[in-house]
Amino acid sequence: MGRPKLLLPWGQTSVLGHLIRQWEALGVRQLSVVCASDDLRMKTELDRLLFPVANRIYNAQAERGMFSSIVCAAQWPEWGASRSHFAIILGDQPHLKPDALQQLVQFAVEHAEQVCQPARNGKRRHPVIFPKDVFLKLAGSGCQDLKEFLAGHRVAVCECDDPGLDLDIDRPEDYQKALVLAGLGATT
Repeated sequence: MGRPKLLLPWGQTSVLGHLIRQWEALGVRQLSVVCASDDLRMKTELDRLLFPVANRIYNAQAERGMFSSIVCAAQWPEWGASRSHFAIILGDQPHLKPDALQQLVQFAVEHAEQVCQPARNGKRRHPVIFPKDVFLKLAGSGCQDLKEFLAGHRVAVCECDDPGLDLDIDRPEDYQKALVLAGLGATT
């Protein structure tokens, strides 16, 4: 991308700001953000968004990739004891429709004992919702990535008709497509 995805403009805020608002609107009880411990731009944006310092998880090994951030989150000792489920939300999908996310959350309520994952046209996507006991197993996982971890667990698949599930923001042209999908038009 040439610049951090989470800091890209999104409507009146950043991608990160939009994702935080989107999941708060879904009624999550505790929202945390995992970021590299030395990422000053991310810390600055979290400060600008007034995101609580207490809910920031710093990954000292972020260079190891996304799965290291997931493991870091699972190891974090500050999760509220009453949490029953955890969602892993990617920073490159701000364009997902609120209706699709609500459908996934409701599906997870109905399949409370299983990992729940959205799919489109049979292809599994993100975000992934975990029951607490499965999420906490990530903390000591020896798996190489999330796909390998999920292969060892029962996953309930929620078929969704959101074309945004087919797109991750990995390149500038993906960002432009995501803006269009979200009804924000394209920017430069």
